[in-house]
Amino acid sequence: MSRIVDTIRHEVAPAPETDLRRRRRRGTPELGIVQYLHMGDYDAAERTLDALDALRIGHLRTAISWCDWVRPGGEEWYDWLLPKLIARTTVLPCFLYTPPALGIEPKSSSPPRDPSAYGEFVEMVLERYAGRFPYVELWNEPNNYIEWDWTIDPEWTIFAKMIAGAAARAAAHDVGTVLGGMSPFDPNWLDLMFKRGALEHVDVIGVHGFPGTWEAVWEGWDAHVERVEDVIARHGDRQRIWVTEAGYSTWAHDEFGQLKVFTDLAAAPAQRAYWYSLEDLAPEHETLDGFHCDERAYHFGLRRHAGDAKLLGRVLEHRGPAGIKELVRFASPRRAQRAGGALITGGAGFIGTNLADRLVGDGTPVTILDTLGRPGVEENLRWLRRKRGDLVRVEIGDVRDKFAVRRALEGCERVFHLAAQVAVTTSLADPRDDLDINVRGTLNVLEEARRLAAPPAIVFTSTNKVYGALQDIALRRRGSRYEPTEARIRARGISEREPLQFASPYGCSKGAADQYVLDYARSYSVPATVLRMSCIYGPHQRGTEDQGWVAHFLLRALHGEPITVFGDGAQTRDLLHVADLLDALLAASANETALRGRAYNVGGGAANAASVREVIEMIGELTGVKPTVVWEDWRVADQRYYVSDFTAFAELTGWKPTVPIASGLASLYEWLSGAAERQVAPRLLAAAARG
Repeated sequence: MSRIVDTIRHEVAPAPETDLRRRRRRGTPELGIVQYLHMGDYDAAERTLDALDALRIGHLRTAISWCDWVRPGGEEWYDWLLPKLIARTTVLPCFLYTPPALGIEPKSSSPPRDPSAYGEFVEMVLERYAGRFPYVELWNEPNNYIEWDWTIDPEWTIFAKMIAGAAARAAAHDVGTVLGGMSPFDPNWLDLMFKRGALEHVDVIGVHGFPGTWEAVWEGWDAHVERVEDVIARHGDRQRIWVTEAGYSTWAHDEFGQLKVFTDLAAAPAQRAYWYSLEDLAPEHETLDGFHCDERAYHFGLRRHAGDAKLLGRVLEHRGPAGIKELVRFASPRRAQRAGGALITGGAGFIGTNLADRLVGDGTPVTILDTLGRPGVEENLRWLRRKRGDLVRVEIGDVRDKFAVRRALEGCERVFHLAAQVAVTTSLADPRDDLDINVRGTLNVLEEARRLAAPPAIVFTSTNKVYGALQDIALRRRGSRYEPTEARIRARGISEREPLQFASPYGCSKGAADQYVLDYARSYSVPATVLRMSCIYGPHQRGTEDQGWVAHFLLRALHGEPITVFGDGAQTRDLLHVADLLDALLAASANETALRGRAYNVGGGAANAASVREVIEMIGELTGVKPTVVWEDWRVADQRYYVSDFTAFAELTGWKPTVPIASGLASLYEWLSGAAERQVAPRLLAAAARG
C-alpha cells in the first residue's frame, strides 16, 4: 500500500446500465485483518495472533516476500512464522517482491527476467504447506509504480504472463487465487488483464480503497464494486470480488473517521473484506515511498505500534462491528447546536460527564467534543444520551484537529476546556504527545474562539502540578501525613502567590497551556479563566494508577487486589468532590467578567485534606476489609504536600466546598460497587481495576 499512484489509459466500451446501478446495495462480507510482518519480528507476530483472538477475527492477510525468502535467514523466518499463523487463523498470503538478483533491474518492484520463476516460487511454498492455504494472492497493487515498475513492462505483458503461470500452478494444487488489488482503482487496467489472458485461472479480483486518505475522489463501495463487476461481465467470466485492503489513517488524530470508514466497509457488496491494518507501522521502519515520506502511511492500525488500542480497536474488541455501527450512528451530529449552548472538550470523561448532566439538567444544550480515547468513556456517553436525549450533541474528535474544534463551537456561548493528557507517568513516557495534546490542543481552542465575532467565555481546568514539587515549602511528618511548618500555609494551603515551577513534562505542558489561556485574555480580550485543580473524585470516575487515584484505590479494594503506593503514603492532598467542582466551574463561567485573565486555586481546602494512608484506612472502613498495600519508590515530581488555598476564588464568587471526604468517599464507593453489581461495562471496570 502506497501513496504514489499512476493510472494507465485504455479504451474501454461504456459500462452497461444495470439494476445494480439503480439501487443501493449492502453486503455482509467476512471480515479479515491485514498485518505485514517484518522479517525477524517475532514479538509482532505473537501480538498479531493474540489481537486477532481478542477481536474474534479469523482471517489474516499477510505478505510472503519472495525477496525476503531468498535472503539469509528468510526461509527459516517463514518456516517459524507460517505454521504459527496457520494454526490460529485462515491466512491469505500475498506473494510479492522480486529478489533484486532475479529482476530485469535490481529492485523488488522489477519484473523478473524469467516470469515463470514467480510461479515456481509460489508452487514451492504451496507444496511445502500443502492444503494449508485455501487462497493465495498474486502480487499487490500491480498498477502502482512503487509496487510494480510498469515502466519496464509498459503494457503489462510480463506481469500478465507471470500471474497466469502462477495461477495455473495454484489451480493444479486446488488452491484458489486472488489478483492483487488495484491502487489506484482503475477498471481500464483490469480490462487489460482480461485481454492479456492473465485471469483464466484467477478466482477472485482484489480491490483496494482508502476513502479520506489516499482516494482523491470516493463514490462509495457500491460504485467501486459495480465497475469491477461490469468488467467481469463484459468478458463473460465468473470471478468473485474481495476488498483485500481498505483503511483510514489517523495521522490527523481523527479516530472517529476511522470508525466511519470501517462501518462502510462492513457493508460493502463483497464476499470478503480485509481491514488495513492491525497495528500502525513502527516509526523506525521505512515505507516503499521512503522513510517518513508521507506520515499518513504510519497510522492505519486498529492499534498504535506499541500495541495500545485506538477507539476502533477497542470498540471492535468489546462490542464487535455492530457496536461500531451503533457508536457511529449515536455520535454523528444530527443537527447544529442551538444558540446558548455550552461546549465541553473532554466531555465524555469523568468531570465532563457530570458537568454535561448538570448543564442539561438546568436546560442548557451541550456539545461534547471527545476522542473517546480513555477506556470506558463511551459508556458515559451512552448514559448521558439515555438520560438527557438530544440536548446532548456529540462530536467525536480531537482538540488537535482545529476543524473538529470549529465544528464543535457552533452555537456555543460557553466553553469548558477539560480535554487533556492527564497523567504524569504518560507524559514521561511520551512527552511529545503530551505537549501536542495539552499545548497545541489548548491553542486550537483559543484560536477558534478568537476568530469568532463574539468569543465564548472559556474556563480552563489547569492543575496544581504547575507549582512543581513545592520543595521550598518546609514540611514535617505528623502522624500519617506531611504538613507545612508554617502555620499560615497549614491553615489555608497553597495560594496563587506560589511561584510557578513546572516539573515533569505534564507540569510543563499544562503550565504552558495555563499561561496561554491567561495571555489570550490579556492580548486578545478572550474571556478566559483558569482553575488550578487539586484531587477531584466522584461518580463516573474510572481511575487508574496515573490519574483518579481515589477511584483507583476503591476499585482495587472492590476486586480484592493490592493497592500500590508510591512513596511513604504520608503525602497529603485536599480532596474535592466533583459536585463541588461543578459548582466552581459554573461560578467561574457565570462570573467571567470579574475573573477573566486570572488563575485561581480550587480544591477541597484544609478541611478536606487527607494523606494517602488515611484514604486507604477510610476505604478499609467502607469495604470492611483492610486493603493490601504494595510500596514502591517515589515518582518523579510527586508533591509531598498540596492543599488548595481557594480564598481568592471564594471571595469573588462565594463558592466553597460542601461535601466532606467521608460522605464523598461513601458515595463514590456506592457508585462503583453499584456499577459492578449491575455489570455495567464489566470488562472496562476490571481493566481500570488492574490499572
